[in-house]
Amino acid sequence: MTVRVERTFTFDAPAEQVWEFIADPAKRAEAISVVESYEITDEAGHEATWHVSLPIPGIGATVPIETEDVERDPPNRVEFVGKSRALRVTGTHTIESDGGTTTLHNEFVVDGRLPGVERFFEKNFETELDNLEAALREELGLKA
Repeated sequence: MTVRVERTFTFDAPAEQVWEFIADPAKRAEAISVVESYEITDEAGHEATWHVSLPIPGIGATVPIETEDVERDPPNRVEFVGKSRALRVTGTHTIESDGGTTTLHNEFVVDGRLPGVERFFEKNFETELDNLEAALREELGLKA
């Protein structure tokens, strides 16, 4: 089973500021509550290993997920892919702006490789997207 979640956020901020946050793998990782730790693994900052805590029997304490930005079109779009023994995740962030207001379209797709992974993300994705939006609003100096 595949879990797909989409959500759009709108900010009174320039597209470039939204891009600076969403194109940064460290900032994306820090916004997700199940990411226990992460390391940027290349000089350009487009690859990272996320150590994700999945409270699913049989998985263990954390799962390393190797992530890579596979598409970057500043300041319009970034897409990343994460792979591990437990799951494959794709995240796409598309930015549209009218000069003052910026809209960020987010889409995540998780394909579980172990039982319980999809169910976990199905239950928790909305909260994680709330976390992402809150972190971005804080970075932009905007109220929630």
